[in-house]
Amino acid sequence: MDISVLLEILRDQQEELVTLRSQSFCKRKEEDLIKLDSKKAQVVIGVRRSGKSTLCFNVLNRAQVKFAYVNFDDERLIRLSADDLNDVLKCLYQIYGDFTHLFLDEAQNIEGWHLFVNRLLRQGIKVIITGSNAKLLSSELSTYLTGRYNEIELYPFSFGEFCEMEKVETTNLSTKTDALLRRAFDRYMEVGGFPEIISGEEIADEYVDTLVSNILERDIVQRFKVRYKDTFKSLSNHLMNNAPCEIVYAALQKIFNFKNDKTVENYVGYLYQAYLLKQLRKYSPKSSERIRNAKCYPIDVSLMNARKDAFAKDNLGWRLEALVYLALCRRYRTGHDIYYHKTDSYEVDFVVCHRATVVELVQVSYDISSEKTLNRETSALAKAGILLNCHKLTLVTAYEEREIDAPGHTINVCPAYKWLLN
Repeated sequence: MDISVLLEILRDQQEELVTLRSQSFCKRKEEDLIKLDSKKAQVVIGVRRSGKSTLCFNVLNRAQVKFAYVNFDDERLIRLSADDLNDVLKCLYQIYGDFTHLFLDEAQNIEGWHLFVNRLLRQGIKVIITGSNAKLLSSELSTYLTGRYNEIELYPFSFGEFCEMEKVETTNLSTKTDALLRRAFDRYMEVGGFPEIISGEEIADEYVDTLVSNILERDIVQRFKVRYKDTFKSLSNHLMNNAPCEIVYAALQKIFNFKNDKTVENYVGYLYQAYLLKQLRKYSPKSSERIRNAKCYPIDVSLMNARKDAFAKDNLGWRLEALVYLALCRRYRTGHDIYYHKTDSYEVDFVVCHRATVVELVQVSYDISSEKTLNRETSALAKAGILLNCHKLTLVTAYEEREIDAPGHTINVCPAYKWLLN
């Protein structure tokens, strides 16, 4: 690429930083996980539009370090190759002067980017990277930057961050503030956590439909050269409509008339890699059982209804279950694994393990006013608590709060609008 053109593009991107400095943003907990003084590359990964770039900018700006910035998701850089990256570096020095930190946005768009980053690290430059594809980042990082990166997974806004953006009181609740918190929870259940929807910059349905279409086409179909494009997109929408659900490849093969279930497995894997869906494996001491019949969840509840051909809007139980799973993923980032537990007679939504020890069982039910529903959910928790030797049993509901005595256990019933803030 011509140097003068490259300079113009990078100067345009520098102006975007000036605009960002004039705005105020919600401080996210993941900011504390980025180590600016580390010799390792700091890698923030997650679904598109979850706030990765803003998160990294906030960390760099608040620390007042000298940094340069390049966004590889710019359509003007679409033909950039690894051979051009040294020219990018020259232009950045010309624009920013000397700098200690380099922020590379959506780095996976440039083939061979990891070799460039490796060289920068050897030269002592601190590198911050964002990316929207788990497979490309993780495989290349583990191969070429072994032991030299710190990976931070970012999700759309949590309920606590949603409340901060909406200026909703979350502590010292009175009758009024408790009611307003419940109201905020109802809205969060509906619109989810994508920052631009919450801020009112975008209309939810149009935004999510466009976002999903772009991810399917740009991050999956084009990148992985998907052969059966229309069928793949139908499969993707089917899974988002029915999530949370168990993934049975043979059944999906029949529904969509694929030649074999390996194609289905690959296509579902692409959805995980692009962070549209998140996987939950079945609990079992046997490894062979853990890799079969995984469940899938949307990365944000807005994906369940704010799309064309979506029908999950009114299923509040599914939506709450998805919110709880994502909250558990944020809560137990390291040293823990999350599963679901299922027998022939009962099922528990979430099993939290620390190594081989089960530390918490979490069941989700939006409404337990029916005695039949209450008995089913608490019975499953109690049976699993005995079987898995776990004494921390939680039943998350929409609004109810109390304790329930069960054989050998106490079940803590928590309203979701409080539990999500823990």
